[in-house]
Amino acid sequence: MVGPAVSDRTRRILATLVRSYIETGEPVSSGTLAQKAGLNLSSATVRNVLAQLEEMGYVWQPHTSAGRVPTDAGYRCYVDMLLDSRRSAKSASAVEARLRQEAGAAPLMDDLLSSISHVLSEAGNGVGFAISPPNAQAIFQHIEFVPISGSRILVVMVTSGNQVSQKTVDIGEPVSTSELMQAANFLNAEFAGRSLDEVRSGVVERLKEERSLYDQLLGLALRLASSSFQNLDRPAAVYIDGASTLIEEVVQASGISANTLKTLWRMVEEKQRLVRMLTEYMDGPGLTVVIGAEHSDPELRPFSLIAATYFDGRSNGTVGIIGPTRMRYSKAISAVNIAAIAVARVLRDVN
Repeated sequence: MVGPAVSDRTRRILATLVRSYIETGEPVSSGTLAQKAGLNLSSATVRNVLAQLEEMGYVWQPHTSAGRVPTDAGYRCYVDMLLDSRRSAKSASAVEARLRQEAGAAPLMDDLLSSISHVLSEAGNGVGFAISPPNAQAIFQHIEFVPISGSRILVVMVTSGNQVSQKTVDIGEPVSTSELMQAANFLNAEFAGRSLDEVRSGVVERLKEERSLYDQLLGLALRLASSSFQNLDRPAAVYIDGASTLIEEVVQASGISANTLKTLWRMVEEKQRLVRMLTEYMDGPGLTVVIGAEHSDPELRPFSLIAATYFDGRSNGTVGIIGPTRMRYSKAISAVNIAAIAVARVLRDVN
């Protein structure tokens, strides 16, 4: 973020550069900035400011004779300026009215969140998503165990409606990937289609039986299940919208490779990967913006994430947009804020 010692003039030039690059996708020249910044400055003065911004790491020059392009740090600075100057979210009544119309007078959660993911995809010209508040009544579909390190394992559980929950457990002993896969296969075959309460009680009952009845693998599966269901967060449904044709247009305009696009689609199709990412990034209510290099996963660094929590009267859910780093941040941030407000209003009426 640009520090307080940096002049308003420098901030304004950086903001103008970022907006111009988002609009055109081309390096921005000092002459263009001199015209667009509205500061009545010469190109030479603007070049000096750009040199300072380059030293700070906010812009870079693809070629000696080219203009400047914002870095991820430059985008971050611009977004921070937007957030600092952000007024309270404008009325969400239009979005609320659209949600009520599309989802009906007494909207179901599925219809409502599916609609808002579509609204966000349109507004942000990227992938819109909505995640429901945790669901207490859910049917177990399948479980997955992912080794992390040593004896620590990530447990990912999917329940009815493609609701995903996760937690990390430590079983006190290292376990191979193949053993974890076999344990998951056993639990999925044994308990799929039952309610979570039935699965919990079924696991407890089996653990009470004579342990000699079970071979080592089944014992491992039951111990993993017992650890997994203890204090497991209730699952949340994930709704994603972003037609492939729309995303391809964004990718072409942003210069993102086809392989990078496939990475994004793998994440949104897996869904639990998106939930894991949001769990990592969001440490409380409000708005979260993650830009490019700030992602912990290197495969996601060509993209930015904007997300906000909403409260349905009982617990929190999440809405947001994923798009290229060269996205229209001002519009996307506003859309996500308004969506969170609108969804909360509709759900509070339903609940």
